[in-house]
Amino acid sequence: MRKSGILLPISALPSNYGIGTISKEAYQFVDCLAKAGQKYWQILPLGPTGYGDSPYQSFSTFAGNPYYIDLEALIERGWLTKEDCESVDAGSNPNYVDYEKIYYSRFELLRKAFHNSGIEKDEEFQAFVAKNNYWLEDYALYMAVKSKMDNKGFIEWDDDIKLRKPEAIARYKKECKDEMAFYCFQQFLFHVQWMELKNYANKNGVEIIGDIPIYVASDSADTWANPELFQLEEDCTPKAVAGCPPDAFSATGQLWGNPLYDWEYHKETGYDWWMKRIAYCYEIYDVVRIDHFRGFDEYYSIPYGDKTAEFGHWEKGPGYDLFETMKARLGDKKVIAEDLGFLTQSVLDLVAKTGFPGMKILQFAFDSREDSDYLPHNYPKNCVVYTGTHDNDTTLGWYNTIPDADREFADDYLNIQSDKDVEMNFVRAALASVADTAIIPMQDYLGLGSEARINTPSTLGDNWKWRMGKDDFSEEVIEKIYAMTKLYAR
Repeated sequence: MRKSGILLPISALPSNYGIGTISKEAYQFVDCLAKAGQKYWQILPLGPTGYGDSPYQSFSTFAGNPYYIDLEALIERGWLTKEDCESVDAGSNPNYVDYEKIYYSRFELLRKAFHNSGIEKDEEFQAFVAKNNYWLEDYALYMAVKSKMDNKGFIEWDDDIKLRKPEAIARYKKECKDEMAFYCFQQFLFHVQWMELKNYANKNGVEIIGDIPIYVASDSADTWANPELFQLEEDCTPKAVAGCPPDAFSATGQLWGNPLYDWEYHKETGYDWWMKRIAYCYEIYDVVRIDHFRGFDEYYSIPYGDKTAEFGHWEKGPGYDLFETMKARLGDKKVIAEDLGFLTQSVLDLVAKTGFPGMKILQFAFDSREDSDYLPHNYPKNCVVYTGTHDNDTTLGWYNTIPDADREFADDYLNIQSDKDVEMNFVRAALASVADTAIIPMQDYLGLGSEARINTPSTLGDNWKWRMGKDDFSEEVIEKIYAMTKLYAR
């Protein structure tokens, strides 16, 4: 069945108090999606973010970002007042997130709500903590100790707690009891609010496409609590780290710095941690986009301490074994394989064997020097087409900066006659293609340029900040999207 949807991070919603949240604006966005005939809302990873604000470098693969908790719901419960929320500086530009101001103000408000809530006696809260104990206790302790250690990465903690000596764990649990409860409170609020929104979306015919990064952050509760899962030395420093080799986009490659998995250990345990991780994803999402899918076939290993990715090498990943286990344990699930970049035959074979749809990016199609798998006439039905992703410029921004020959190729292919509605020619090509699913970034429907770009890979400072305006998803935009969606039977 042909379907389409829109890509918009939670942080980009036009909620009050500085950042998009699980607020009334999120419900309004779902209403607009339904009216526009859309079946999917694709988001970015929901985890708590640290340095650089990237959702792909989270403090936990299971936890939700406390920034996304709707403060207005806490006002309604009497745990905060409107004056409390308006008294803090959460940034003044409604189109961009000021993460520094959010960081210094949001936890102050959440802490006040926690003290006013009496939550620890709440049976629903107690049930949530018990059900999620397999990850929540480690996360809450990790965050509490991190706070106590001036927010240093766990690699710099005192050896006894860094290496999880039983007496140190017991001592810190006792010392940090209240702080751990505060972090559990945040996760409870996030989970309750998120599940209510997801259920609302599902009732209105909209499914959530979530995003699971292949790797976890080096400084995360996952790495600290489960060092045996990773290629680490005895002192918990990585033996090697993740990244990408040099290519046409980067002469020195990409140094991500994530710890690499000990795949032999995972295999011996029946991929138990992965199965828990994926199963949890299907509690909070309907479809899961698996990031950097080629890393399951082969992964790039860079010596720890290297300043660039130039001197890494390829190692064999778990291959189909992981996904065979997933299908046996969890049944058939909806997956999107992020199979972008240079793909070897073995990666192509792995994607084909799983049966998962891969991704096609229209912005990658118009290299005038060669025929491309990303041109719509080369698509199989079993794929998901995007005009661009969160790592690309908006289509308009990209179009205005590409070489003349590539632009002429795009003009000829898409019959672009003028600069007016350039991005809608790309949207039309995506929706008209044979791809079963088409996902369009919200910025392309709004006709926005580079000012609305979400992320520029390998850069720090200006990423993950863009937000949609309160009146952007107008009736006019809804009607435009609905008409094109209907025209192409999506």
